[in-house]
Parts: sequence; structure tokens; C-alpha cells
Amino acid sequence: MDTYQLIDSGYGKKLEAFGPFKLIRPCPQALWEPLLPDAWKKYDGEFVRSQENLWKRVKTPSPFEIFFNSFRFKLDFTDFGHVGLFPEHAMHWKWMQEKVRSREFHFLNLFAYSGGATLALAKAGAHVTHLDASKKMIYWAKENVRLNKLEKAPIRFIVDDAMKFLKREIKRKREYHGILLDPPTFGRGSQGQVFKIERDLIMLLKLCREVLKSKKRFIVLTTHTSLFTPRALQNVLEQIFCREDIEAKEMLISSPSSFSLPSGSYARWYG
Repeated sequence: MDTYQLIDSGYGKKLEAFGPFKLIRPCPQALWEPLLPDAWKKYDGEFVRSQENLWKRVKTPSPFEIFFNSFRFKLDFTDFGHVGLFPEHAMHWKWMQEKVRSREFHFLNLFAYSGGATLALAKAGAHVTHLDASKKMIYWAKENVRLNKLEKAPIRFIVDDAMKFLKREIKRKREYHGILLDPPTFGRGSQGQVFKIERDLIMLLKLCREVLKSKKRFIVLTTHTSLFTPRALQNVLEQIFCREDIEAKEMLISSPSSFSLPSGSYARWYG
């Protein structure tokens, strides 16, 4: 069955299988030597960061589809080296699905990208608000919803700046049982607003606090910004939400044949 696999990593790169296709992408945290040097000799495409940021030797159809973690995903080659799937986030999908206790569960997916979490929570029966500043990514997420036959699920797609949206939700007195946010290091809102994580994360989380239900709620904060360690995220959530039961760790992608690969940090709590 076509799925995802981390084959090997090293020398600042990672070798991944997306279905039948093998891709090489940059990975600065892979400081070690590859364990499977022969596996790198045959591949279908490589993303190279340079002044132009380009894909080389791409031999795959574009776009293409794979099956991963019980969902079907449309994948494509972006100018940033992404393909539409962050496998390290899958560890949160089941955790969040288990918190959906009724058909009246409302979930907010901020910086929602191509919608992996949206699929997972919609399948569990939640009402999902899927927000991203990019119209292209909203369209991509809708394609994934269609591929998984979830068109009739209660999913609300919104193109907007996360901070502006949260402020409006506070005025509307709308609340959510669960929030996932994966803010970028740097980004632009739907109308050109600039987001910088080191400047704006605290305010973003304070706004999230205002739209969370008072009981039986959760928040999941993830980041791929290298300076934001699990302990840093834990400290921030403890301070803003006045809780001491924060779970904070590295996100890892495991490999059956090589080292597990650190792929960002997360902090989350439920209660």
C-alpha cells in the first residue's frame, strides 16, 4: 500500500518515500552520516535550497496521491520544498480524535495548511473551522476533503489572518473545545499582515485562551522554528494558561532502518 516512510537521513538531508517515489530534501538537524549510503543512489527528485530554491531530477507526476495514516493525500512540489504532508504531525491526530466526545465538539485548526488535522477531526465527528491565509492551501485542503469523501462533514474553510480572525471570534463570543496551531517562523496574512513567531506567539496564544471553552478543552501548539524548544513551549503554555500539566516533547519521524529524525517541538494539554 502506498504510504510514507523515512528511509534514511544524514549530511543535512533526508531521504523519504512518498508512496513509490523517493525524494531528497534538506534537513539541517541531520548532522550524522547516512546509515544507508546505497539507498541514496536512486531517487525521483531532490529539493535544493539556493537563491532560486528548486526541485531537481523530478521524475514523479505532479500532483500525485498517497495513502497515509488512514487518509488519502494530494501531494505536489512547492517552492518551499514542502509536498503537502508533515508526517510528524500524525502523532497528534489520534490524540485529538480521542477528545471528541460528541457531535457538538468544535475544533479550530489555525495555520491549517493542507488539512491533515482537519481530516482527522472531521472523521471523528467534530465541527471543524479550518483557517489558512493562503487561498491555494485552502483549495488544497478542500481537495483532500474530497479525496476522503468528507464533503458533507461540518467543515468551515476560512482564508484569513489568524490574529484578526481570533479577535473577531472573541467579539462574537464564539468558543472552541480544541485548538491546534502550527505557526510559521515568518508569514503573511491574507491581506499582507506580517507574522513573526518570536514577536507574535504570546499574543496569539492569549487570543486562543479567550476562545477556548472553560472545561474539557485542549490546545496543541507545534512549531518547526529551531529556537523554540519543547521546554520553551512548555513555559509559555504554563504561564498563559496557568497549568502545570503540559506535555512538551520533540516531534520525531521514526525510521525502520535509520535514526529517528527530530522534526520540531510541541506542547499540549487537555482538561
